Amino acid sequence: MSEYRHIVRKWVKPEDLNQHGALFGGRLLQWVDEEAAIVAVAQLGSIDVVTRHMSAINFVSRADRGDLLELEYRVAAFGRTSITLSCRVENAVTGSEVLTLDEIVFVSVDDSGASVAHGRSEPTTGTERLRE
Repeated sequence: MSEYRHIVRKWVKPEDLNQHGALFGGRLLQWVDEEAAIVAVAQLGSIDVVTRHMSAINFVSRADRGDLLELEYRVAAFGRTSITLSCRVENAVTGSEVLTLDEIVFVSVDDSGASVAHGRSEPTTGTERLRE
């Protein structure tokens, strides 16, 4: 499988902070899941995908107000009905790792929510599959 990377940046704002003045873990997970879904949709060419599984989430270091984070996604594998991504979040300024997630699995589903084959086996770099 060819190498694919998708990077998005997020700025930690005051409304993203927890009671300790650091980035709220739930907010970071929201960002991670939402962008992972966007990657899965672009890769599979369908908006009909659901998050099926996330591996252990490893919060390595904190992020504070004003930090610029980079969320980097890679396609780990294509299954018959699924796509598996990995995600690494780092502080763009310091380079320190904030979070790692080895597996985020999305499944292609039909109108009733049953898994369906998606027919993909190689990553794409754009959104052209959505227009097929």
